[in-house]
Amino acid sequence: MKFARIMSLFTALMVTSAFAAAQSPQLPDDNAIKAKVEGTLGLKVLSMQDSPVHGLYLTMTNRGVLYISNDGSKVIHGNMYDLDNRMKNLTEAALAKPRVKQLKKFEKDMLVYKAKDEKHVITVFTDITCGYCRRMHSQMKEYNDLGITVRYLAFPRAGENSSVAKEMKSIWCSKDPLKAMDDAKAGKDLANKTCHANIAAQYELGQSFGVNGTPAVVLDDGTLIPGYQPPERLLQTIEHH
Repeated sequence: MKFARIMSLFTALMVTSAFAAAQSPQLPDDNAIKAKVEGTLGLKVLSMQDSPVHGLYLTMTNRGVLYISNDGSKVIHGNMYDLDNRMKNLTEAALAKPRVKQLKKFEKDMLVYKAKDEKHVITVFTDITCGYCRRMHSQMKEYNDLGITVRYLAFPRAGENSSVAKEMKSIWCSKDPLKAMDDAKAGKDLANKTCHANIAAQYELGQSFGVNGTPAVVLDDGTLIPGYQPPERLLQTIEHH
């Protein structure tokens, strides 16, 4: 009798487990979704994470951010905002940490204008032909005096294969890259230099962050601030954002 009761209980558990398995939705296949996005859209998926909306992944690609349904069949391009929280940009908030993680991989490639009394660190995607980039660079001492260290990455707006990209590569390949950057931002001609500096990778990083113009400032917490801000205003933005 005891054995019979045990077998009856075992059978009941097996039936219940089988029923539960049949009722459970199939888990999304992240690798399959990633392969589909890359194969169909020709993009490189850098990261995928759950979004605030059930059933949607926030997907960071080499060309910016997409929202992908968890069955891999639908794509949404654009930002997500929270109507109940003063139109907070949820997309921007979600991208901050991934940006910080990605930037660490490029630290050795950055041209750094270090503040003597460093309080804040910003990373700036810059273009030597950009008027506002030149204005920002002309105020470098003021940024540094406010305790703001400025780290440059290249973002040639005309593209990674443009003449501007080649000029910027000459800066990174120079014996004294900071002086070369100073000269370029002052409108001086540069000697052509070549090396293994990967300007294309820096440009693609900017695209993946959502950069579409210069200067584009990334704060040390990963927040993206588009456009030029004078030193004092940028300091206020950093301290009160």
